[in-house]
Amino acid sequence: MISLVISDVDGTLVTPDKRVTQASAHAARLLSERGIGFTVVSSRPPAGLRMLVEPLSLRLPMGAFSGSAVVNPDLSVIEQHFVPEPAARRSADVLSAFGADIWLYTAAGWLVRNPDGHYVSQEKRTIQAEPTIVSDFSPHLAQAFKIVGSSQDFAKLAACETTLHEALGEKAFVVRSQPYYLDITPPGLDKGTFLESVANRLAVLPGAIAVLGDMGNDLAMFRKAGMSIAMGNASAEVKASATYVTAPNAEDGFAKAIERYVLGNTG
Repeated sequence: MISLVISDVDGTLVTPDKRVTQASAHAARLLSERGIGFTVVSSRPPAGLRMLVEPLSLRLPMGAFSGSAVVNPDLSVIEQHFVPEPAARRSADVLSAFGADIWLYTAAGWLVRNPDGHYVSQEKRTIQAEPTIVSDFSPHLAQAFKIVGSSQDFAKLAACETTLHEALGEKAFVVRSQPYYLDITPPGLDKGTFLESVANRLAVLPGAIAVLGDMGNDLAMFRKAGMSIAMGNASAEVKASATYVTAPNAEDGFAKAIERYVLGNTG
């Protein structure tokens, strides 16, 4: 019996154009009617989760920055962590060497050096916030919740991911949240630790939790949940790691998964 559902957001819960569909909102209501808890965990900053709270009637703590921050539905902070400064500085150096566009997420907001970067406009739509333009990241690297490298060269970004893993080791968590985003977040914290945190808070056994995702950064919670559901748009690795595979996020895969696998309604 599933008593809690945790979903990734981008590539999973929302459509490619970042919308919550009526079917997804209906699926969230069905969970509530069955007494099943529901929340989200995302690589987004807390502000980027605000748009989900009302349409999905979210009432439980939510995970931001891939689980390294936990916030209430009103976005008040339960806990948050910084990337260690030496790891942040090393990350910025490596990302620069690979030609990636660098973003910092800090208490001061979303910081960019290049406002014309290819994915800046997309991030504006996603998190519904404007970036703060700075000329130098150095004064801000001691208080970075997350560092992002974005690039249209997916293969080069994958190579950068490997290099950062070797350079940082256990000093930070490095993973791509999208083929074009490489995220650096605090060490020892991921979507799996967020699952454990919520499970402890609600006194729910991990085996009674279902999770949904589409990217490599979702595998940490796949490994700890009783049921894992990969989106139809997920990579082969993510699909192979899942209990079930649903339709893509462009085809209401989230809603179909909730009704078929969580609620047992095959329709």
